[in-house]
Amino acid sequence: MSLIHADYYKPRIFAINGDVDDAEIDRAQSIDPTTGLNRVKVEEIGRPGVVGYMKKTSSVGYRLTQLEYGSLEFWQKLVNTTTLGSDGETEIDLDDFKTSYFDICGYMTDDDNTFKGTLWYPSLRTSGFSFTIGEPQGIIERSFDFVGEKLRILQGANQYLIYGSKTCGSGDDTDIDLSAKAPAVDPNNAGQYMFRVVRVRAGVTTELIRTTDYTYTDGTSILAIVSVLTDDVIKYWYTSATAPTTQFTVNDSDPNAILGDSASIYLYVPASGKPSTSDYIYKLQSVGIDVRFDREDNFEIGNKDVIARGITNKTVTITLGRILHSATVEEVLGGYAEDYGIIDVDNLSDDVTLIVKIFTDNTKDTLAYGFRCNNLTPTEIRGGVSVNEYVKRDNSLEGEQLLISADVSLLGI
Repeated sequence: MSLIHADYYKPRIFAINGDVDDAEIDRAQSIDPTTGLNRVKVEEIGRPGVVGYMKKTSSVGYRLTQLEYGSLEFWQKLVNTTTLGSDGETEIDLDDFKTSYFDICGYMTDDDNTFKGTLWYPSLRTSGFSFTIGEPQGIIERSFDFVGEKLRILQGANQYLIYGSKTCGSGDDTDIDLSAKAPAVDPNNAGQYMFRVVRVRAGVTTELIRTTDYTYTDGTSILAIVSVLTDDVIKYWYTSATAPTTQFTVNDSDPNAILGDSASIYLYVPASGKPSTSDYIYKLQSVGIDVRFDREDNFEIGNKDVIARGITNKTVTITLGRILHSATVEEVLGGYAEDYGIIDVDNLSDDVTLIVKIFTDNTKDTLAYGFRCNNLTPTEIRGGVSVNEYVKRDNSLEGEQLLISADVSLLGI
């Protein structure tokens, strides 16, 4: 029996909101999903043993780590946009993660080139992410944490996940022919062929209801939408025994990966003026940006699925690690001049901005994109030394704001 190697596990992401195409997940290094089945044991007085188990909604945690390769595409899929922000802005901010959701799947082929099936995680949301430059010559990494409630293991007649979309013409353009990759019936739900059908109209995304908003006829392989307007985009997901046109497209156009020497880090206090090249931080050995979301994805009585998505709180944590050479970082944080006599850490600013610019290589001629974290406050200073080592010092800052952009005017420098 042949096994399934990582070389033949092909991950793909499908944005649900908006007129957004699916895409392969590039430069993935590790994929670590965990599904909790949430079975609750029921016992009663007067009976030994277990009455039975109640099946609550499952919980999915999904962690993905990528090498940094200078592309914003995956970020765009996470916030369901073809631009950057959810409203067409040229940046992604943390609010753009509130209501966006997406599917991730892995198409699996064994060493004998036999397709074995698809692992499908529907309706995931972002619960956090991190950006890490672990050392000056190390490869930059970015990691993502997602949450959801479902895992579908597709095999046999249902072995492939199929996604498609159509931009409608006139109001009579209601039929979508799926015969080229005919849908398979859901063996768990008699008569159901479509997993999800979505309409995007004037930028608003609506999940359509079977029989009320659409029908599917097995004999003709026609997905019929009850009513459309010109320029409506219909998106649909189903399973099939026929392979999708594309499972994974090799990306040889972006950098293989990006090293720490291709980043520029700036730290400044807005009260001192606009950022400039003098705010560049030297001697840094590591930089970490970690974002955590307190999600509030709500259920309702009578429904096992999430019906509303949101984020109640956002935490951005910055960690700067350096070999101790001078107190430059503390001078910046306190608004002190160079070599100021006594730096009192109680006087450090509570309004600090960090800018991280990522370039395609160490010539720094071409900006890939960057992060800007505003309204940061210092939270911790750590430092120590061991035998035969140089003295180190780490600074931690915390805030609630972060934007991602390739627009220099938004990054600030």
